[in-house]
Amino acid sequence: MKIVVAAIMQRNGKVLIARRAPDQPLAGQWEFPGGKMEPGESPKECLARELKEELDLEVAIGDFFSETTYTYSTGTVRLLTYLVKVEDKNMESKVHDALAWVEPEGIGNYDILPADLPIVEELVALEQKRISRNT
Repeated sequence: MKIVVAAIMQRNGKVLIARRAPDQPLAGQWEFPGGKMEPGESPKECLARELKEELDLEVAIGDFFSETTYTYSTGTVRLLTYLVKVEDKNMESKVHDALAWVEPEGIGNYDILPADLPIVEELVALEQKRISRNT
């Protein structure tokens, strides 16, 4: 089983998603940025490394958010997600062919990788709770 760590990057009420480039497996589908853990890495170390490699971004990794498991035709993935707050910093995508800042409710309009879908559902549920508390 591959362990993958991804960031729920938040800025101004929106979340960052990234589209897999044409030369990648599952090309054209959207995901939360991150990548595979290497031997000896902690999840937070992995995520910090991946965000630097993929987006040329140095961030502090926040709290654990959620975990899902999904079996693709190529094998099973255990996906760990962490919250990451991002200031208005420039970032450069070095792996994905597109980035989008999206309100949680709008992520469903994108072709999201199956392993990421339960996380999207949790984000939407949290946003709905937050809105209902403020009304």
